[in-house]
Amino acid sequence: MLPFINAPFEYVGGALGTSPDELKLVFTFYLSYPLAAVLKRIPDKDMWKKNLFTICVSLFYLVGLFDLWAGLRTLLISAGGTYLIASQINSPYMPWIGFVFQMGHMSMNHIIRQNVGDATLVDITGAQMVLVMKLTAFCWNVQDGRLPDSELSDFQKEHAIRTLPSLIDYVGYVLFFPALMGGPAFDYCDYSSYITSTMFTLPPGTDPSKAPPTRKKRKIPRSGTPAAIKALTGSLWIFGFLKFSAWYNPAFLLSDEWSKYWFLRRVWHVYMFGVTSRMKYYGVWSLAEGSCILSGIGYNGVDPATGRAKWDRLTNIRPMDIETAQNTRAYLGNWNINTNQWLRNYMYLRVTPKGTKPGFRATLATFVTSAFWHGFYPGYYMTFVLASFLQTAAKNGRRLVRPLFMTPDGKNPLPSKRYYDIFTFVITQTMFSFTTAPFVLLTFSDTMRVWSGVYFYTIIATAGSFVLFSRSFPFRKQLVKRQTARSPAATAGYDSIEKVTKEEVAKDLHRRELLRTESTDSVGARRAPTLGIADDPEAEIDEIVADVKREFEERKRRGSLVQGFDVKKVVQDKLNDFNKSVMGN
Repeated sequence: MLPFINAPFEYVGGALGTSPDELKLVFTFYLSYPLAAVLKRIPDKDMWKKNLFTICVSLFYLVGLFDLWAGLRTLLISAGGTYLIASQINSPYMPWIGFVFQMGHMSMNHIIRQNVGDATLVDITGAQMVLVMKLTAFCWNVQDGRLPDSELSDFQKEHAIRTLPSLIDYVGYVLFFPALMGGPAFDYCDYSSYITSTMFTLPPGTDPSKAPPTRKKRKIPRSGTPAAIKALTGSLWIFGFLKFSAWYNPAFLLSDEWSKYWFLRRVWHVYMFGVTSRMKYYGVWSLAEGSCILSGIGYNGVDPATGRAKWDRLTNIRPMDIETAQNTRAYLGNWNINTNQWLRNYMYLRVTPKGTKPGFRATLATFVTSAFWHGFYPGYYMTFVLASFLQTAAKNGRRLVRPLFMTPDGKNPLPSKRYYDIFTFVITQTMFSFTTAPFVLLTFSDTMRVWSGVYFYTIIATAGSFVLFSRSFPFRKQLVKRQTARSPAATAGYDSIEKVTKEEVAKDLHRRELLRTESTDSVGARRAPTLGIADDPEAEIDEIVADVKREFEERKRRGSLVQGFDVKKVVQDKLNDFNKSVMGN
């Protein structure tokens, strides 16, 4: 640590009632803005200078501010070990070896931090959690770079690393200072395209006059305004956290005073406790995203509708979408977005064998990875386990209840849907406030004390919903019956299905006949029929009609006929599959 650097933080921290380390952490987020502006102004051709600058700033943060020599050693061990694994092990198991190494190394630091038990101290686990996402992705990207394109998805092709980066590029990626302490995480391909300025090249055929404005000869577009907006919103969230945390905090929820309130008021306090806790993350992640935007790495192309540069490449949080969410997908999908993408792309899809759909194994592996990544406090696991049940229950309810408030075709809301929206908003927010409380309380005893204070309402409601929506329960059967009765296909019956199916198939046969007839050679002679076209149209019609009827009956049996049965769409999907398989188009 630099001499006397701690003195001003101790003085201000004493006046505000907060720890010097917490102040220094917030200070690094603000300091990253002018430093990001400097990084942006280093000439595009001097890539080594950009790498060296970002490395030096990160060293100042880790050692000069926090005196984290051990933390620096931790990051270098993780980064160095991963580089050796990726470069020296040429095996399909290489990414898994890297994954075990990184997660095992981080788990040791989680255990050490948990034993220390002082949440006010800044240690290296936060930065290491971000680094683990980057390095596990790095191993998979290197492995993808060793495979032919025919074996890769579009995402894998885009992110594959064909040649190992130089050490200075790699260390610059590892220690990129705007995202060092709290994220957001990103893949090496993003850093490589940023450091080489290829990220800012316009797509072929784009009118140069529509390029976003830049200063002087730099390729990085001007980003001061969007960065300032992020800085302002982040500051407001942090101010809100400081203000509301005086009223809604763990100590109050665990006090005897809170337990004396009536039930609904206690539920309100649990809800506001969740909102207040999230404000801290909203503020920190918004500030970090703003400095990434100012440096230029947040650039995400040009919006074709507005012609303006988009700066959402590293968006990690959408606060208002979370606070107004009416279902679990909207709530979870807008929280810690980069971590969700990492879990999806480098765990959920990677444990799924090629040619199959992700199943229970992928879901379980993702859950375990997310839990271990966060640490070993019981509260993390209580949140994750309950959230998985809550998400399943919410999906069942939405699938069976929401269509009752929509038109039979499922496209337009009925006037009564406003009441459904209000109800689902209240349910989603209060249920998740209960579910996420352990994530902040951390310990089992504190969590049980707060949960019991509100009579375990989310656990009881979730268990009750599983009973209500079970296949053997009359309530579900009644909902399915109502949905089936409102379905256009169900009302019309099999005759309508057969009529519409035959009409659609006949149209398709006519289209193919035209294509075949109009396909002539240079002397006007008719070419041979396209390979694969059925010679018996009537048999094809009967086969597809029977197939559509079977699908209709199967959906009805499973109770999933809840948003109408669009016969035309089903028939067209089957015709498209048929044409692709036998006609090659």
